[in-house]
Amino acid sequence: MNKPIVAVVGRPNVGKSTFFNKITGKKISIVKDKPGVTRDRIYCDAEWCGKSFTMIDTGGIELKSQDEMWMHIKKQAEIAIETSDVILFMCDVKGGLTASDIEVASMLRKSNKPIVLAVNKLDNYDATLLYDYYELGLGEPIGISCEQGKGLGDLLDEICSHFDSDAGVVEDNSVKIAIVGKPNAGKSSLANRLLGFDRTIVSNIAGTTRDAIDTEFTHNGQNYTLIDTAGIRKKKSVYDDVEYYSVVRALGAIRRADVCLVVVDSTEGLTEQDVKILGYVHEQGKPSVVVMNKWDAVEKDTFTIETFKKKLDSDLAFMDYYKSIFVSAKTGLRAEKILALALESLENSRKRISTGTLNELIGDAVRTTEPPTKHGRRLKIYYTVQDGVEPPTFVMFVNNQELMHFSYKRFIENTLRNALDFSGTPIRLFIREKSEEDK
Repeated sequence: MNKPIVAVVGRPNVGKSTFFNKITGKKISIVKDKPGVTRDRIYCDAEWCGKSFTMIDTGGIELKSQDEMWMHIKKQAEIAIETSDVILFMCDVKGGLTASDIEVASMLRKSNKPIVLAVNKLDNYDATLLYDYYELGLGEPIGISCEQGKGLGDLLDEICSHFDSDAGVVEDNSVKIAIVGKPNAGKSSLANRLLGFDRTIVSNIAGTTRDAIDTEFTHNGQNYTLIDTAGIRKKKSVYDDVEYYSVVRALGAIRRADVCLVVVDSTEGLTEQDVKILGYVHEQGKPSVVVMNKWDAVEKDTFTIETFKKKLDSDLAFMDYYKSIFVSAKTGLRAEKILALALESLENSRKRISTGTLNELIGDAVRTTEPPTKHGRRLKIYYTVQDGVEPPTFVMFVNNQELMHFSYKRFIENTLRNALDFSGTPIRLFIREKSEEDK
């Protein structure tokens, strides 16, 4: 069975993200003494006394606000409530019981789901400070201090008491896909298009997505975890510390992903920042697909795609293995092909080549183009083995590393790529010395 889902909800700035990070043991949600920092639903697995569950952090709920961003946050919280098995409603004892708390409690009761009431920031326990919260009609309030870790065990016991006794754990065998790129390139729109529903907030306001947001889904029998990330700006353009941590999480999402979709705004073309993001993906050894988004908004003629591809070839010469696709997240143009391309790149990054085939290919290359010489000595290649995957990693044993010129190493890499399909993934080639006596 699937893990139970616990939605953490409440008005802004009551400590939901602090609680989320404390229980999951990871600094996933951005914590800042400022309302509106958490905007989308953020998922993470947690465990308490042998019981595993998935926790959802949500943005603060402002029911009466007509501000566009607060209305988006409210919608995301409502989806979290609808998909959850247990609701944790958090209040703030320092702010006291507010009209907003009463309004949110009234909304939660309509869900007909188990609700656990927590009153946070009770650093020095005083039961009399909890009396007002009985007015919410949600049962006994549990006083906690997320900062100091007080009362969290009792709270988790109460939450877990509402789980089905046979709730099991599902092994995570999903393909993790990170959607990365500059702000406002259409990453969240693409995520929603691939998922088929509005998982993340979509707005023309750059910087709407702040956290790396995981969503699990299944397509054609394959399980995926889609990671929508914050836009990655140039370092000199990041002034706000919340945005800084958003960028750090986006880079972290690249590192933990199996494959990356790098989204580029086609109306702007490939920019210096896009190339830097792709360079980071390349350095991390991740397979990828360059998704040229907003293709519907580009004025086209017969040669438009070829012109764009020449630009990509030029700017991405360091990763000439790239796969690209021209799409529109808004209209759905070619969006159905993206997952197939991502899987191809991932499969190529997991490809293993037998030692026999490998050495036969390199032997043919050496006979075609002799290894270089230096100071009267010629490079000798003894044999090559594959040392790993993701990315495919090869170790070549030679008589002297200094004799391996970078151009000849590049020639060997190109030989492997021309003979074997490593499109969409970097490969690594390491040179090791081995004396002729040890050969």
